[in-house]
Amino acid sequence: MYDYDMIVIGSGPSGRRAAVQSAKLGKSVLVVEKGRRVGGVSVHTGTIPSKTLRETVLNLSGWRERGFYGRSYRVKQDIEAADLLARLHKTLDHEVEVLEHQFSRNGVKMMRGEARFTSPHSVEVMGENGDNHVVTGEYLLISCGTKPFRPDYIPFNGLNVFDSDEIIELPRLPRSLTVIGAGVIGVEYATIFSALDVAVTLIEPRGSFLDFIDKELIEEFTHELRDRNVALRLGSKVDEIRFDSQGRPVARLSDGRTVVSEMLLFAAGRVGATDSLNLEAAGIEIDHRNRIKVDPKTLQTSVEHIYAAGDVIGFPSLASTSMEQGRLAACHAFGLAPPPPPEFFPYGIYSVPEISTVGMTEEEVRKREIPYECGIARFRETSRGHIMGLNTGMMKMIFSVKTRRLLGVHIVGEGATELIHIGQAVLNLKGTIDYFIENTFNYPTLAEAYKIAGLDAWNRMARA
Repeated sequence: MYDYDMIVIGSGPSGRRAAVQSAKLGKSVLVVEKGRRVGGVSVHTGTIPSKTLRETVLNLSGWRERGFYGRSYRVKQDIEAADLLARLHKTLDHEVEVLEHQFSRNGVKMMRGEARFTSPHSVEVMGENGDNHVVTGEYLLISCGTKPFRPDYIPFNGLNVFDSDEIIELPRLPRSLTVIGAGVIGVEYATIFSALDVAVTLIEPRGSFLDFIDKELIEEFTHELRDRNVALRLGSKVDEIRFDSQGRPVARLSDGRTVVSEMLLFAAGRVGATDSLNLEAAGIEIDHRNRIKVDPKTLQTSVEHIYAAGDVIGFPSLASTSMEQGRLAACHAFGLAPPPPPEFFPYGIYSVPEISTVGMTEEEVRKREIPYECGIARFRETSRGHIMGLNTGMMKMIFSVKTRRLLGVHIVGEGATELIHIGQAVLNLKGTIDYFIENTFNYPTLAEAYKIAGLDAWNRMARA
C-alpha cells in the first residue's frame, strides 16, 4: 500500500536513531536529507562543530595549562581561523562516514533533496538537479531540526555579522566580538572566543541568563567570566546595529551605551526549519517559532501516524534527548513498548568552563518545600585538581534531609559533562548520601569531588 513503512525527514540525532530503530524492527525505511551530506544540523553546524571548535581552541591556546604556566602560555603563538577549521573538517568527515556506514549496514535508504508534504501519507522530494520524486509512507517522522532566528534589524553580511550557523566558517579571528543572546549557544561561543583572548561583550535583554541552571553555579560561572574580562551587558536590549566608518558593527543598547567590535554574533534563539515542508497538506500546525506540538509520551503530532522529534519540537533541544525521542517514536509507531525513560537526564553546556547539571536545582527544592542540605566540593581541593593546575571549578550536591536521597548534582569546571553521569546514575537509582560516603573513588581523580561534597553535606546534616 505504501512505498515505505517509515519515512524520516532529516538525518540529525532524532532522525537517524528513528531510522535505525525502525530498520532493526524489520521495517523498510527512507531518510530524506536536504543537505549534501547526512548528519543534519547536529553534525554540520551545531553540536559537533561547536564542540570541535571548543576542543581545538583549548588545545592550541594552552588553556588547560595556564594554571601552572601563567596566562601568557600558548601551545601555538599565532592561532588563525584556518587552524580551527582544519580539525573541524576532519571531525565532520569522520562523523559522516560513521553515519553513512550505519545506514548502509542496517538497510536504510537515503534520498537527497528537499521534502514537502503533498498529503498526510505522501512526500515530494525535490532534488538539486530538478528531479522530483513522490514517495509514500505508512508512518512519517519530522526531524528537520532548527535554524537560527534572523530578525530584520540585524544586518547579517557573512563578513563580520554572523548567525550561529555561519560563525563556524568565520574567515578570520577577530580581536573583539559582540555576542547578542546569552542562551546556551551564545554563552558557549562567547567563552570559546574569550579563551582565545578575544575581547568579548555578551549582551542579554533579560536581567539573568541560563535560568534553568542552579543560581549558585551561575554566580560561580559569572565570577570567572568577569575575571577573564568578559563584559556582561545583562538587562540591555539592542535597539540598533549600524556600521562605523571602519566597517565595524556598532550595537546601540536601550540603556544608552554602545558596543563596538570587529565582529558580531547574533545567537538569540532558533526556529523550526519547517517553512518548506508544506505542513498544511498534512494537517499539522506550527507555533510562532515554527515548532511542532507533539504528545510528549508518544511524540505523535495532531496527525496520529506522523511523528516529530528533536529540536523541531522545542525544549530541551539536546542531541542526547533527541536520539531517545527518535527511538521512542519509532517504537511507538510499530507497536513496541520501550521501557519508560529515566526520571532525570543530564544537561551539558560546553562553555569554558563546562557546566553540567542533573536533577533539581536548589531553587526547585525550595519551591517544593523539601527539607534539604547541600554539599560543596572545590576542584582545587582534589589532588587531581592540583596536578591539572585547576584554580576554579566546583561541584554542588543536594540531598533530602528526611530520606537522605540525592536530589540534584550541579557542576561547573573541567570535565563537568563527563563527571555528571555518576550523579545521574545514583539519582535515577534513588541512591542516598551513603553511596558517596561509603564508596571508594579512584585516586587521584576529579570524581573524588563526589566524596568531598558528600562528606560536606553529611557533616551539615549531622549537625542539623
